[in-house]
Amino acid sequence: MLVLYGIKNCDTVKKARACLDGRGVNYRFHDFRVDGLDEALLRRFVAHAGWNTVLNQRSTSWRSLSDAQKADLDETKAVALMLELPTLIKRPILDDGQQLIVGFAADRYPSAS
Repeated sequence: MLVLYGIKNCDTVKKARACLDGRGVNYRFHDFRVDGLDEALLRRFVAHAGWNTVLNQRSTSWRSLSDAQKADLDETKAVALMLELPTLIKRPILDDGQQLIVGFAADRYPSAS
C-alpha cells in the first residue's frame, strides 16, 4: 500500500492528497506530528533519496535556524535536525515500497488501477 508522509496542514500535502483522492488511489496518510517520526524511517528516506533532497532548505523552518545550526552540514547533522524539527523534511513523501517521490509532482503520482 502507498504511504503518503507529511503534515496535514501543509498546502503541498493537501494538493498531493487531493490528487491521489481524485485519481481513486488507495493510500495511507502518515502525519509526522500525529504519527511521529523515528530515526529508522528518516534514515530510510535519506538512503533512498539523499539527505540533500529530504532536507528542505527553502522552508520557513530552515530560515528560522541559527547560522550555527546550518553550518558544517552533513548527513549526520541533517538527520539530527530533521528528527528535532520534522517540518524541515521536504513534503510530501510518497512511498510505494520500492521508490520514494519527494515533493509533489502530479505527473509522477499514480492513478488507480
